[in-house]
Amino acid sequence: MAFKSLGLSEPILQGVTAMGYNDPTPIQLRAIPLILAGRDVIGSAQTGTGKTAAFALPILSQLVGHEARPRVLILEPTRELAAQVETAIRDFCRFTNLTVAVFYGGVGYGKQTDALKEGVDILVATPGRLLDHMSRGLAKLDGIQYLVLDEADRMLDMGFLPDVRRIIDRCPKKRQTSLFSATIPPQIESLIKWTMTDPETIEIGARRSVAATVKHVIYPVAEAQKTELLLELLNRVNYDSVIVFCRTKYGADRVATLLKRNNHAVAVLHSNRTQKEREHALDGFRHGRYEVLVATDIAARGLDISNVSHVVNYDVPQHPEDYIHRIGRTGRAESTGDAFTIMVAEDATHVFDIERFISQKIPREKLEGFNYTYTALFEAEKKAEANVRPQKIQAVRVRGGYFFGPAKRRRR
Repeated sequence: MAFKSLGLSEPILQGVTAMGYNDPTPIQLRAIPLILAGRDVIGSAQTGTGKTAAFALPILSQLVGHEARPRVLILEPTRELAAQVETAIRDFCRFTNLTVAVFYGGVGYGKQTDALKEGVDILVATPGRLLDHMSRGLAKLDGIQYLVLDEADRMLDMGFLPDVRRIIDRCPKKRQTSLFSATIPPQIESLIKWTMTDPETIEIGARRSVAATVKHVIYPVAEAQKTELLLELLNRVNYDSVIVFCRTKYGADRVATLLKRNNHAVAVLHSNRTQKEREHALDGFRHGRYEVLVATDIAARGLDISNVSHVVNYDVPQHPEDYIHRIGRTGRAESTGDAFTIMVAEDATHVFDIERFISQKIPREKLEGFNYTYTALFEAEKKAEANVRPQKIQAVRVRGGYFFGPAKRRRR
C-alpha cells in the first residue's frame, strides 16, 4: 500500500515523495488512518519503525493554512529527539505554509522567543523549556488541537511526568491526543486515563523482543580486565561504526579518553555536554568523522543514527528495556548488526533480569587468545551449561577493592 492511498493531503504527499519515502511501515499503516479519523492513539513499536511519520503525517494533513498560533504540540524527553522531530516535520510540510519551531534547554531564549512572537503552527518541545516560556506568558496553549506525547516512558524515567501533567492541564480539553511509548508502566496507564479519550492501541512487534537482524552475545570478564577487553574487541572487530554505552556520564568520559589514547576517533554524548557539543558529536558520527560514539542511555532511543554496525554495552544496563533499546541501535532497516555486552560479576543480577525479560539465554563467548584472569563467572557459566544451578556470587571487601567469589552458606 502506498502513502497516497492512506488519505493524506496532496502537499504532505509531495513532502513524503521529496524525502524519498515509498511504502509506509506497519506502524504508519495502522496509525495514519486512525489519526485522520480523529481517534486518540497509543502506539508501541520498536525503535526505527517510523513513529514520527506515523503521527506527524496525518496531523499535518489536517492543518489548513498558517494561523500563526500553536495548534500542534509535540512533547519530547530530550533535546536531540526534539530537534530531530522538528527537522522531520519541516521536511514533511515543505510544500505548505505551515510553520514549526523547536524549544529545548541548553541554548539561549532569543530565537525561541522570536518564533513565539511571530506565531507558529507546530510546537516541538521538551517539558522544562516549554514551561519556562509558559511562565513568561509567551507560549499559549489554548489553541492546541493535536497533542503528541512521544517516548512517554522515557519522560517518566527522566522525572518529567509532573511537568507533562502541568502542560496538558493548560491545553484545551477538546483535542486529539497521541501517545507513543515502548512500554506502558502503571504511571503511564494513569496518564493515559487522565489524558486520552477511548484510545485505540497499536502494537507492532513484541515489546520484549530483540530484532532478528541483531546477533548479541555476552563476554564475561574480571572487573580489572574490563577496559582491556573493550580495546581488544574494538581492535579485532571489523566495524564501520560502533556505539559504546556506559552507565554514567563520568564513565562515558573516562572510556572516551581511554579510546582516544588508543588512536580511536571518538565522540561523546551525554547530558552534561553542551547542546553545541552534542550536535557536533552526532553530526560527526553520522558523517564518519568519528568511528566510535561513547554515550549514556541518552543515545539509546529515538535518535536518527543509521548504519551502526556494532553496539558494545561496556556497562550492563540496569533496566531490561534499556538493553533492547541499546542494541536496537544496530541491525536497523533489515540490515544486520552485532551487539556485545561486557559482563563482570556484579552484573549477574541485571543479566538474569534481561534474559528473563526477553525470554532467552544470551550466549556467552570468550575472546580467543585473550589473556583472561580468573573470575568466578567462568565457574558459574560451566555449571549453567551443565544444567547445574550456579553458585551465588558474593562480593567480599578486601584491601584495594572487592573480591567476587561463591557466597558462603548460612548455618542454621
